[in-house]
Amino acid sequence: MQNITILGSTGSIGMSTLDVLARHPERYSVYALTAHSRVEQLAQQCLQFKPQVAVVGSPAAAQLLSRLLQAQAPQIEVLHGAAALCQVASASACDAVMAAIVGAAGLEPTLAAAKAGKKVLLANKEALVMSGQLFIDAVKQSGAVLLPIDSEHNAIFQCLPHNYQRSPAALGVEKVLLTASGGPFLTRPLETMDTVTPAQAIAHPKWVMGRKISVDSATMMNKGLEVIEAYWLFGAAASQIEVVIHPQSVIHSMVSYIDGSVLAQLGNPDMRTPIAHALAYPERIASGVSPLDLTVIGQLQFSRPDLQRFPCLKLAYDALLAGGSAATILNAANEVAVQAFLDEKIGFGMIAQLIARTMDSLPLCAVTDIDMLLEQDRLARQAVNALIS
Repeated sequence: MQNITILGSTGSIGMSTLDVLARHPERYSVYALTAHSRVEQLAQQCLQFKPQVAVVGSPAAAQLLSRLLQAQAPQIEVLHGAAALCQVASASACDAVMAAIVGAAGLEPTLAAAKAGKKVLLANKEALVMSGQLFIDAVKQSGAVLLPIDSEHNAIFQCLPHNYQRSPAALGVEKVLLTASGGPFLTRPLETMDTVTPAQAIAHPKWVMGRKISVDSATMMNKGLEVIEAYWLFGAAASQIEVVIHPQSVIHSMVSYIDGSVLAQLGNPDMRTPIAHALAYPERIASGVSPLDLTVIGQLQFSRPDLQRFPCLKLAYDALLAGGSAATILNAANEVAVQAFLDEKIGFGMIAQLIARTMDSLPLCAVTDIDMLLEQDRLARQAVNALIS
């Protein structure tokens, strides 16, 4: 029996994780569930899965959650705040952590899980984008098991040899190919991109995701962050990480080998597949996802990404090549710009422009500890907010 902590249980990844766990009550129990402000939804999850601990963002939210649980589940300990997230991610009673808090807010508890030697199911790509070497060092030093949840990175993981240790050349890996759906604006006329609305940007054609990650998919910043994540996960150079547009989202990613072989992982676009794979690894368990029928799909299409249409993808490659604090600045500027777009303070095309201007305005430095990383994150947010206002 594995005890699972879910960081961000009310988001799409968290809910999909609970769906998979519910199918295997003999294998998994829930140690902790966390949410920032969706208290009523978290309370319903607590009543169903009976975690030992529940964590919310504020004292007021904690008081409300306690009241909602008092009648049927008074034994659940209710905590709040960032320190509590780190506590449930590193607790001795917890075996595995689903890291699904979106954005920089998920960095510290995910890093705490890695330092504590947990089985870390990484759905928060920002943890690796921001902390990079710090995170990989924590995994190595603690003996943590790091398993990717992003469908693309999980696919690559499945296509690599079992003894792969972040060294492509040692096992004949030529490159990794990250597939991308292209989002909702793959064929939209470029001259109309400035009129994109938040409702249009979050209407992803294949995946059901949160608002922020949906906008990232529309700009392809999500794929850019995945390029950086792939660099840290698999030890591949930027030149060995290729993005391929694949609108059907059936091939989730591929690995190309020096002998000419290309291995691919296919499946219906449903996040329960990579979640189930990581939960049970190295075994396989039922995920609830329907089997893929290629005769229904009919055809698979591929093309190269247009960097004029998707400038955020180029910015991510630029940050990876620059190194140091560049990826932290990129991520922070993107988070602020996307929120400003969702709040209708800026147009869609301004997202990439603000990120580029922020990256140009801040000097790069080496990131040697978490405090320095958080300071770079703060400075980037300050800079992009100044540009918006």
